[in-house]
Amino acid sequence: MMQQILQDMYIEPDLLAELNEEQKQILFYKIREEQVRRWNERERRDPSHAVKKKSNRRGIQWLLGSDGEVWVWVMGKAPGDKPFEDIVEELMEERAMKQAQREAQELRRVKEAEIEKKFRDAMAKEKARFVAEKWKEETDDRKAAKQEEEEDRIREELKNGRNNVADEEMKCKAWRARDEYKRQSLRAIEKGLVAGLSDLHANYTSQYCLPLPFSPVWIRPPRPNSRESIIRWFEEEQRPRRAGYERSSNTIAAWFHGIISRQESEALLANAAEGCFLVRVSERIWGYTLSYHTTSGFKHFLIDASGDYYSFLGVDQNRHATLVDLIDFHKEEVITTSGGELLQDPCRPRSSTADYGGLFL
Repeated sequence: MMQQILQDMYIEPDLLAELNEEQKQILFYKIREEQVRRWNERERRDPSHAVKKKSNRRGIQWLLGSDGEVWVWVMGKAPGDKPFEDIVEELMEERAMKQAQREAQELRRVKEAEIEKKFRDAMAKEKARFVAEKWKEETDDRKAAKQEEEEDRIREELKNGRNNVADEEMKCKAWRARDEYKRQSLRAIEKGLVAGLSDLHANYTSQYCLPLPFSPVWIRPPRPNSRESIIRWFEEEQRPRRAGYERSSNTIAAWFHGIISRQESEALLANAAEGCFLVRVSERIWGYTLSYHTTSGFKHFLIDASGDYYSFLGVDQNRHATLVDLIDFHKEEVITTSGGELLQDPCRPRSSTADYGGLFL
């Protein structure tokens, strides 16, 4: 077996594992001896090889012992040598220390990269914040300048249009005074206080209005306080202005329902299409309520009629001379831009003999 190992210069790992430490050292010594023997034999066979090596300054010089043989040191066996286990332990500790140093250097490199990235991110955020604040300041400056220009323009327009506004106010006052005079004249005619106007009053009521019963002078309260006050307001102030009638006839408009409740109006509109509407006399203000059917339910808009015009409360600042003008206007123009309400089909009363809450008796 030994001859075969020395011939092949190889030993199976499994076989080597079976040897004890002394056997391994002897085997190592024998292998080294065989290597030296083969080297010397080759040198003797080919002296030119040795000369060539010397000329090329390449070769191996073996350290010789006191006996003239190649000196061989078996680690851990020479005098003063540390035990093999201690040497192995020191080598393992040295390798572990070097590995720890490499890992520490790698960890430091990773931490430095993280810190650098955080610093770059912080700088980028700070730069973005600075740019955003700068942009906001510039935007605010532009808005302020634009607002100032708008205010200057409005002041100029108000200055130029002050006379026109005064003229309009005078016209409105004159209109209200004229209507008040007309109402007082009509009441005076009914009492027979104004001579020579009975025929004129008869022609007016026969052409446009139904006969009005005699009543004393009535002062309208701030808000409706009873059904009777609503009927009297309608008879004295609204029928003369043809509220609830078609534009050019004495026919009551299809959309007008007189005095009905909110619940009754929603019941009438329940099965109607979107855009269907009706107008009822309000019991909360001197005016009307327009009830409108949407895809999701109902909307109710108050119409102020306490003055000399008709307009929606809160949503529409347009003023209309008559109630039918307001209705026709919003058949083409939406009531609110957000809701897009256009008046389409009128909701007719269910009965052809509706009493309209006693408004037309």
